[in-house]
Amino acid sequence: MIQESVSPEPAFEPPEPEATRRDAGVAESSRANRGWWDRNADEYQIEHGTFLGDDRFVWGPEGLDEVEAELLGPPEDLKGKDVLEIGSGAAQCSRWLAAQGARPVALDLSHRQLQHALRIGSPFPLVQADAGALPFADASFDLACSAYGALPFVADPVLVLTEVRRVLRPGGRFVFSATHPIRWAFPDEPGPEGLTVSSSYFDRTPYVEQDDDGRAVYVEHHRTLGDRVRDVVASGLRLVDLVEPEWPSWNTSEWGGWSPTRGRLIPGTAIYVCARD
Repeated sequence: MIQESVSPEPAFEPPEPEATRRDAGVAESSRANRGWWDRNADEYQIEHGTFLGDDRFVWGPEGLDEVEAELLGPPEDLKGKDVLEIGSGAAQCSRWLAAQGARPVALDLSHRQLQHALRIGSPFPLVQADAGALPFADASFDLACSAYGALPFVADPVLVLTEVRRVLRPGGRFVFSATHPIRWAFPDEPGPEGLTVSSSYFDRTPYVEQDDDGRAVYVEHHRTLGDRVRDVVASGLRLVDLVEPEWPSWNTSEWGGWSPTRGRLIPGTAIYVCARD
């Protein structure tokens, strides 16, 4: 459980890592991404905090808002529900859920991200843990959600999905967003240069940034659309809907490779709506 408050820390500037594609297992991915998010949480919140807000529930860079999407259900039905947010970052989504009368728990791998949740304010529990080993009893939650949290960064997504199913009550729902798989075939560039296919969509080799000693400092895993569907089924969850948000005309911002230029032509985010029967 996170209890201490956030305080400014000097930015740590590690040597520029080498970007490559290679295998990375469960333990290596977890260790690398925990360190990456701890080192980069401050910069992330400075760069994206305005877009995310303090108490909005945004599913991805397109700006699809849960208040309109209602993927977890109508806001008025959230009152009194126990909700687990996985990969919560600064817990913006949990803060919105709490405002609807829900009882959220915000979980993240990164201690520094959760410190930012404390900085903004968190009248709900904050838990630092790995999504592949959720520290909760069976059937603890009515709903679970994850907006770009955990799933893109884990080597064994079925392990995470199975854990989510375990902690959900029968009739519960898990909704998670991740990079749309088609984006892996294109360069991660927001301009026209990012609109030409440069690699195989079917290459599942993880993207790894590693230091001079070959130790991974960041890992992201690619799953095709079919892989994601099979992962959901293998975990015992049922896929209810697959949402591919279109880029709205009001959103003129860029976020990494996401941009209006690309968003008008190819999807950037996939949102998987799953049920626990």
